[in-house]
Amino acid sequence: MATFFKPEQTFLSGSKTLARDYYLSPEVFAREIEQIFMRSWLCAGHINRIPHAGDYFVLDAYGESIIILRDQKEEIRAFYNVCRHRGTHMCEETEGRFSKSIQCPYHAWTYSLDGKLIGAPLMKDVVDFNKDEYPLHGVNLHLWQGFIFLNLASSPEPFEEVFRPVLDKFEGWNLPILRSARRIMYDVKANWKLIFQNYNECYHCPPVHPQLAKISPSTSGENDLIAGPFIGGFMSIEGASSLTLSGNVCAIPVGELAQEDHQRVYYYSFSPNMLLSLHPDYVMFHTIWPQSPTQSLIQCEWLFHPEAFGRADFHPEDGIEFWDITNGQDWHMCELSQIGVASRAYQPSPYSPREALPAAFDKHYLQMMDK
Repeated sequence: MATFFKPEQTFLSGSKTLARDYYLSPEVFAREIEQIFMRSWLCAGHINRIPHAGDYFVLDAYGESIIILRDQKEEIRAFYNVCRHRGTHMCEETEGRFSKSIQCPYHAWTYSLDGKLIGAPLMKDVVDFNKDEYPLHGVNLHLWQGFIFLNLASSPEPFEEVFRPVLDKFEGWNLPILRSARRIMYDVKANWKLIFQNYNECYHCPPVHPQLAKISPSTSGENDLIAGPFIGGFMSIEGASSLTLSGNVCAIPVGELAQEDHQRVYYYSFSPNMLLSLHPDYVMFHTIWPQSPTQSLIQCEWLFHPEAFGRADFHPEDGIEFWDITNGQDWHMCELSQIGVASRAYQPSPYSPREALPAAFDKHYLQMMDK
């Protein structure tokens, strides 16, 4: 059973915010991409986005275009969006459904959904040409609790080793079977680390989120993962049944939850690109895609129990709109922070004991950058 701590109990005394260059420097950003994002397991989304054979979506990440699909045998696969003939970018739509193959629009080289080259016009007379030697380039992929994780390294650290602290942690929430009700992409003019730091503390909640703080007191937070790539814990729900505009639950429970979990929301960040928020009646997750030192794209998605859809008591917008407002408040603060750290007057400053997790995030980040 997990042991939880108040932030003040795990605060690293003397912790200060990061230096200015970490939020502004193109050189630091380039190192982050190589040292962190190109070596880490990144959440690309949830399997509910491609429920049927042939369904696909295209992910643009760090200069790479990746096709993620469900093949004819229902297996999830990921391939670089690059034809093996002349390197043509094959798939231009952001999502859709393949019939039974992927065809390059340039010279009609054709691939089965498991990546094998099955058609190459006029190549039969090429000496020693063997179609088996030209499959699509695959991307390292692992499914965990219904989420699709990719790794762009040539020899990545094994997923099970990296994710050992959370492998079986969220079994009660039925994550693999949940269905999406909404997906929103936010364009935030802020460094990706400011977004992680913001997510991992509620020191800012009373002034920034009065609606949230009213039903989930900022001092109620307790954390069980306090170091490394996975950090987080829970906050209590008081005077309401869920985090919604009405204060009522907006759907049937996502799973068979313990009694205390009906009055808690769990918040965990998975460095470097996932934020997972588990409510009793829905699950929200964010994936963060840094574009530059000063810009991040954030995709937010809301998942519900599949049996909730179509019921008279299903009101997903009650929860979605609550968090769309709250997200906007957070992104605005992150953008103000970005403007502020750009000033020559900015200097690293002490964290509050309420900010134990941002300090822990910074420590892990600096360790990753020094590898």
